[in-house]
Amino acid sequence: MQLIDRGLLAFDTPVVERLGLEDTPLSKEVTVRHLLTHTSGIGDDADEEAGERYEDVWKARPNYSVLQTRDFLPQFVHKPANFPPGEGCRYCNCGYVLLGLLIEAISGMTFRDYVRDHVFAEAEMTASGFFRMDRANHNVAEGCDPIRDATGQIVGWKKNIYSYPPIGSPDSGAHVTVTDLDRFLRAVMAGKLLSTELTNAFLSPQVVHSRRESWTEMYGYGLRFYVDRSDKVFCFEKEGVNVGVSGIISHFPEQDITATLLSNMEDGVWDPAWKIREMVVEGQIS
Repeated sequence: MQLIDRGLLAFDTPVVERLGLEDTPLSKEVTVRHLLTHTSGIGDDADEEAGERYEDVWKARPNYSVLQTRDFLPQFVHKPANFPPGEGCRYCNCGYVLLGLLIEAISGMTFRDYVRDHVFAEAEMTASGFFRMDRANHNVAEGCDPIRDATGQIVGWKKNIYSYPPIGSPDSGAHVTVTDLDRFLRAVMAGKLLSTELTNAFLSPQVVHSRRESWTEMYGYGLRFYVDRSDKVFCFEKEGVNVGVSGIISHFPEQDITATLLSNMEDGVWDPAWKIREMVVEGQIS
């Protein structure tokens, strides 16, 4: 969206042609907007909505062989599409991979360098970065999850070092603190990272993902929104989960409350995050 602000990209820019991927099965109709809102329909390397596990990708491919953004392409470009672009909504990690490649192609920088210079630095996220998991890093928590026996009792702990590539990429893996996540959201809402027009767009729901009895779940250009029956956004958030790690930042506009949780376990943040949401919205959801 910063590149769109600078006139170097547009929401309706065709992605496949721009990246020189015409020889793949990826639809030439996929645009930047489709990728940002999870409406591209492209096949994911691990389809989380279908119950697939991301760590299973690395059972057949060494995780240490995937270091650059383009290294991800063989994992998904030849997979069949879930639906034509714009005709559905399904979360897709690899949409972010294509967006990361666009950032690299247009800016001339690696994705990680671009984020360091234009997101972390501008939002004063002084403790955040992309730290290699195969190296010792000061003040970085290591991810691990419990190993349970047939009765559910914890009998040990397993690290997540083989569950994804050794350094972060466009689809996941930046290391952050709760303070820095709060700084990021405050910087966005204050218009420090985007123009007024695109700040408003970033903080607004764009497409329906699913409907519940009491609310509608929608995606925006990166955030997920919860909208009540009167079409009012009562919460928006960004969350992430993988083996040995989970995190969420939730903002409640009406109460002007932000809740940020990080854990070095896969199941660490979800129960407290849900309880906080229930307390803040005071029964508006069920």
